[in-house]
Amino acid sequence: MSKVCEITGKRAMFGNNVSFSINKTRRRFNVNLSKKRFYIPEEDRWVTLKISTRALKTINKKGISAVLKEAKAQGFLK
Repeated sequence: MSKVCEITGKRAMFGNNVSFSINKTRRRFNVNLSKKRFYIPEEDRWVTLKISTRALKTINKKGISAVLKEAKAQGFLK
Protein backbone atom coordinates (compact mmCIF):
# COMPACT_ATOMS: atom_id res chain seq x y z
CA MET A 1 0.00 0.00 0.00
CA SER A 2 1.26 3.47 -0.82
CA LYS A 3 2.16 6.15 1.70
CA VAL A 4 -0.83 8.41 1.03
CA CYS A 5 -3.40 9.72 3.50
CA GLU A 6 -6.86 8.44 2.54
CA ILE A 7 -8.64 11.53 3.90
CA THR A 8 -6.46 14.50 2.90
CA GLY A 9 -4.49 13.00 0.00
CA LYS A 10 -1.16 14.04 1.51
CA ARG A 11 1.81 12.13 0.08
CA ALA A 12 5.59 12.15 0.37
CA MET A 13 7.50 15.27 -0.65
CA PHE A 14 11.04 15.34 -2.01
CA GLY A 15 13.88 17.69 -1.20
CA ASN A 16 17.59 17.88 -0.44
CA ASN A 17 19.78 16.86 2.45
CA VAL A 18 22.23 19.75 2.75
CA SER A 19 25.49 19.01 4.53
CA PHE A 20 27.79 21.48 6.28
CA SER A 21 29.87 21.68 3.10
CA ILE A 22 26.63 22.40 1.17
CA ASN A 23 26.63 19.10 -0.73
CA LYS A 24 23.08 18.29 -1.76
CA THR A 25 21.66 14.79 -1.97
CA ARG A 26 18.03 13.92 -2.62
CA ARG A 27 15.82 12.79 0.26
CA ARG A 28 12.19 12.03 1.03
CA PHE A 29 9.88 13.72 3.53
CA ASN A 30 7.39 10.99 4.40
CA VAL A 31 3.90 11.67 5.73
CA ASN A 32 3.20 10.83 9.37
CA LEU A 33 0.66 8.05 8.73
CA SER A 34 -1.09 5.70 11.12
CA LYS A 35 -3.76 3.02 10.70
CA LYS A 36 -6.90 3.76 12.70
CA ARG A 37 -10.30 2.09 13.05
CA PHE A 38 -13.40 4.28 13.16
CA TYR A 39 -16.99 3.38 13.90
CA ILE A 40 -19.57 4.95 11.58
CA PRO A 41 -22.94 4.91 13.37
CA GLU A 42 -24.97 5.83 10.24
CA GLU A 43 -23.75 2.71 8.43
CA ASP A 44 -23.37 0.64 11.65
CA ARG A 45 -19.88 -0.60 10.71
CA TRP A 46 -16.19 -0.19 11.45
CA VAL A 47 -13.79 1.28 8.86
CA THR A 48 -10.00 1.06 8.90
CA LEU A 49 -8.28 4.10 7.40
CA LYS A 50 -4.64 4.99 6.81
CA ILE A 51 -4.58 8.66 7.82
CA SER A 52 -2.14 11.41 8.67
CA THR A 53 -2.04 12.92 12.14
CA ARG A 54 -3.43 16.15 10.72
CA ALA A 55 -6.46 14.23 9.41
CA LEU A 56 -6.87 12.62 12.84
CA LYS A 57 -7.05 16.07 14.47
CA THR A 58 -9.65 17.10 11.88
CA ILE A 59 -11.72 13.98 12.63
CA ASN A 60 -11.57 14.73 16.36
CA LYS A 61 -12.82 18.26 15.67
CA LYS A 62 -15.52 17.69 13.01
CA GLY A 63 -16.46 14.04 13.43
CA ILE A 64 -15.86 11.02 11.18
CA SER A 65 -19.10 11.37 9.20
CA ALA A 66 -18.46 14.97 8.14
CA VAL A 67 -14.83 14.27 7.22
CA LEU A 68 -15.71 11.20 5.13
CA LYS A 69 -18.38 13.22 3.33
CA GLU A 70 -15.85 15.95 2.46
CA ALA A 71 -13.24 13.39 1.33
CA LYS A 72 -15.76 11.74 -1.01
CA ALA A 73 -16.68 15.14 -2.46
CA GLN A 74 -13.01 15.92 -3.11
CA GLY A 75 -12.42 12.50 -4.69
CA PHE A 76 -10.05 10.99 -2.11
CA LEU A 77 -12.45 8.16 -1.19
CA LYS A 78 -14.45 5.94 -3.52
